[in-house]
Amino acid sequence: MSLNVLFVSAEVDPFAKVGGLADVAGSLPKALRRQGVDARVLMPYYGFIERARFGIEPLFSFVLTRATDTIGVEVWTTVHDTVPVYFVRGLPFFGDETTVYGAWEFDSPRFIFFNQVTMAIAEEFGRRLDWFPDVLHVNDWHTGLIPFLIDENRADPRWAAAGSMVSIHNMAYQGDNVGAWLLGAGIAPRAHPELVSRNLTDNLLATALAYSDVISTVSPRYATEIQYPSMGNGLDALLRTRVADLYGILNGIDVDVWNPETDPALVANFNSETVQERRVLNKRQLQADSRLDVRDDVPLIGLVSRLVWQKGIDLAVPALRRVLVDTDVQFIALGNGEPDLNQQLLRLGQDFHWRASVFLGYNATVAQRIYAGADLFLMPSRYEPCGVGQMLAMRYGALPLVRETGGLADTVQNYDDADADVGTGFMFLPEEPDAIVATLRWALRTYRDRQDAWRRMQKRAMETDFTWDKSARQYANLYEQIHSKRKERSL
Repeated sequence: MSLNVLFVSAEVDPFAKVGGLADVAGSLPKALRRQGVDARVLMPYYGFIERARFGIEPLFSFVLTRATDTIGVEVWTTVHDTVPVYFVRGLPFFGDETTVYGAWEFDSPRFIFFNQVTMAIAEEFGRRLDWFPDVLHVNDWHTGLIPFLIDENRADPRWAAAGSMVSIHNMAYQGDNVGAWLLGAGIAPRAHPELVSRNLTDNLLATALAYSDVISTVSPRYATEIQYPSMGNGLDALLRTRVADLYGILNGIDVDVWNPETDPALVANFNSETVQERRVLNKRQLQADSRLDVRDDVPLIGLVSRLVWQKGIDLAVPALRRVLVDTDVQFIALGNGEPDLNQQLLRLGQDFHWRASVFLGYNATVAQRIYAGADLFLMPSRYEPCGVGQMLAMRYGALPLVRETGGLADTVQNYDDADADVGTGFMFLPEEPDAIVATLRWALRTYRDRQDAWRRMQKRAMETDFTWDKSARQYANLYEQIHSKRKERSL
């Protein structure tokens, strides 16, 4: 029997993307459908989403009545990569904004509405489309109220049999201190004893952790790390009460989209067999585009990142300064984020303009050319639930240099410092510039003095299986478990 799964997310690539959540929501449902799961996606219809570009059409409309207001709701739809995607519009919450996220006082009430309207839309699907979700797969705090709302509606036979899973993409963002908005929206008190005893009844992510049938996160290592205070962000004790229902499932990437053999953004396509002859053409183009000397022999370090504390940029900049000042090396960065980190990186590019080039902002073509042209890809994150950059870099033949944390530790295999019988990159642990400097120098020595080992690692990295298929099977199995248990309880 095919299970009906409604995947609910604030971000879905290519419609609206801020971080890795969008990559998952844009790729996993397609892989689930290949596994026989009838996975469909629900997201907000943000004002900037281009209707004509994606062929988005109106589906139905209805009125949602809440405790203190009545809202006209429109549901629109398209099919993207075989996946039915639904968009919800309801002013003043969704429909005319220019960004995915805004200030806390702006986002809190609108995502509470998104949770409530998701429940109503599921019921409308049942009436209008003869399709009702067996499992609602919710993601991060933006949708964290849904498992509780399902629990509140168990008297209805449809909801009695419905299950829920919450995926944690980043434990640091929780939707906390939203009690006043919950009260104003007519949400019943969250009386779960684990929430009450910890004073977490107004925290949306905590609510999801307490009420969902299953909890998943985006790598096995991160599932362990968030059970400790250092990475649990105040929810580790609550999470430990649910450890029997906690699963770490590694994210994948869409290898049809991210494919150096067919990628139109590259000046020369290549694969693991032609990498030595063809990839250098992309390096030359990247150097030329970045106004650096076009040289095949100089090692080129790339960085594509949000410029925020989590990503370790403040550790990387002083480390890069020490390396750039006395080493024949080039550095190219693309990113944007916190103003202070933007300025630090820009100044680095200015101070070493003959060796370094920095692009502020985000440009998909430039990002792909960095993955395909850099020799080494720097990702020094303090924590990384899964991370996509290191997988894309490996797919495109750039060896990652990463901190040993979360999904980075799960996806990158540290070089054996010998003939590369083991290894797809370089790894360090301490959160300090000295560790980055030492690891950069190690990687650069390997590039210059052990080319055979470098090439073995490069080929191994490119051939690592980062498809969604294995992860999708794990999710499908969990959906089956959830559905079976809920069905038994509802009888």
